[in-house]
Amino acid sequence: MEQELAQFTAIYAQIVAYLVEYSFQIVGAVIVFLIGLFISRRVGALILALCKRKNLDITLSRFFSSSARLTVVAATLIIVLPKIGIQITPFIAAIGAVGLGAGLAVQGLLSNYSAGLSIIFTRPFVVGDTIGVRGVWGIVEEVHLSHTVLTNEDGEIITIPNKHIVGEIIHNSQADTLLERTV
Repeated sequence: MEQELAQFTAIYAQIVAYLVEYSFQIVGAVIVFLIGLFISRRVGALILALCKRKNLDITLSRFFSSSARLTVVAATLIIVLPKIGIQITPFIAAIGAVGLGAGLAVQGLLSNYSAGLSIIFTRPFVVGDTIGVRGVWGIVEEVHLSHTVLTNEDGEIITIPNKHIVGEIIHNSQADTLLERTV
């Protein structure tokens, strides 16, 4: 019983020492993190509003907005973590190694994302266009990094992986109406 009490006292002393040494830094880190989250939301909303004002495509606007938000949050974490005593250098090395392994494991998924970036930046079609790809026709409802969502004349929702769109012949009527097609 005395040994367990001694271990508990030692752990308690370590926790108290940590809080005494890092308490102001922890409070400061929490404040900086909350400010970073607030700034990331504001930057994302500002970029989205700017893109809308410049009449950019909604998909591209959302992509820029969310990318800016993630960048601000990542920068905030890089600033905050060392303040609370967490060294980020080993994490960055580990993230690089895990990223390489994951990249090799999910090559098929990554091809969808790279195809999605190609669609977003080259814009062969935009939301509202009527397109046909690989024998499937529909109105473009949403373009995501991994897939594109269409609706056909029957109201069915069609999800096409972006890797099946890039490199294919795309029929784009740029109109909001669908025609019955006989194949």
